[in-house]
Amino acid sequence: MTEIQTVLSERGLRYGNFLRQSQITADLKGIMRAYVAWDDVLAPDQREALEMIAVKIARILNGDPNYADNWRDIEGYARLVANRLEEK
Repeated sequence: MTEIQTVLSERGLRYGNFLRQSQITADLKGIMRAYVAWDDVLAPDQREALEMIAVKIARILNGDPNYADNWRDIEGYARLVANRLEEK
């Protein structure tokens, strides 16, 4: 097995089937982008943080919900936006 195949196999065990995870992510992003606030109110970092959080949520739903790094990543993306807002 090649190095990339090993990595992909490990990720599959952690996050589940990539096609299913991609569908969950696309559905979540579609819901978020459907709101007027997406383009008219949210700053680029807010949109990006929400999209990355959607990926992490999809990984939790599709894979191992007890993998703490996904939960920490969600916290981290939210903190990046909050830090910027608190600097104002």
